[in-house]
Amino acid sequence: MTYRKVTEYGEGILQDAGIADAKNDAWLLMETVCRIDRSFYYLHMEEEFPEEQLHEYEITLRKRAEHIPLQYIAGGTEFMGLKFKVNSGVLIPRQDTETLVEEALKTVRPGMKVLDLCTGSGCVIVSILHNAPGVKGYATDISKLALNVARENARLNGVQVLFERSDLFDNVQETFDMIVSNPPYIASGEIPGLMPEVRSFEPLEALDGGEDGLYFYRRIAAECAGYMNPGGQIFLETGWDQGRAVLKLLRDAGFSMLRIVKDPAGRDRVVTGRYDVCRGMGASPE
Repeated sequence: MTYRKVTEYGEGILQDAGIADAKNDAWLLMETVCRIDRSFYYLHMEEEFPEEQLHEYEITLRKRAEHIPLQYIAGGTEFMGLKFKVNSGVLIPRQDTETLVEEALKTVRPGMKVLDLCTGSGCVIVSILHNAPGVKGYATDISKLALNVARENARLNGVQVLFERSDLFDNVQETFDMIVSNPPYIASGEIPGLMPEVRSFEPLEALDGGEDGLYFYRRIAAECAGYMNPGGQIFLETGWDQGRAVLKLLRDAGFSMLRIVKDPAGRDRVVTGRYDVCRGMGASPE
């Protein structure tokens, strides 16, 4: 079969399996297996597909037909223009989270110490450090598997991060000028309704935010005071309908200059604020 026929064959298999973007996924799997780009494909689409790669392509198609995420099959993805390795031990970096990084980059300065809670693949802290030389990066996660992936991604992208296995702040010893986090925020009852790629293959502990999705935000708001330098800033990714609730948690915890940032689709995506030491110690709000 030619490259074109093989692509059509792959698209048909994925369509029959109910994959939403079967055409694009069939191409991306071919790109992964053959290590080609679209220019090569269009120049050679009527040539014979290499026999030795057809079996490998069929294996990847069967995996995708089972709704295994494309990024896990390929072993990596792109985020903020950088390459990141991913596997089933980490949440797949999503474009939504780029809003979190972009907002942090507007404020971060050389010499600052930045802590990334629930780091997962490390995409947030690695992207910040890659784009902000001179910043000191720290990151925690409760998962050993996730930390192994995050360390590999830091090496891959040429940045130095101090990683620590910790349940949020439990093993954190320092104070920081900035705290960023994309914590689990899906309400427990909503997880069965997620796409099969998410509910069946991405790590549950990276998704489940408790009964109302706010469990980790409550903990972060309640515990972060002892880990922030005066005037330190926090940036938290949220679900599209959680912005006001998270903003209130931070206000009650002593944060000021609070705001909700929308993502490119116009949905609430990041809550940010500055830690006011006086308010955090219980003084009356201004």
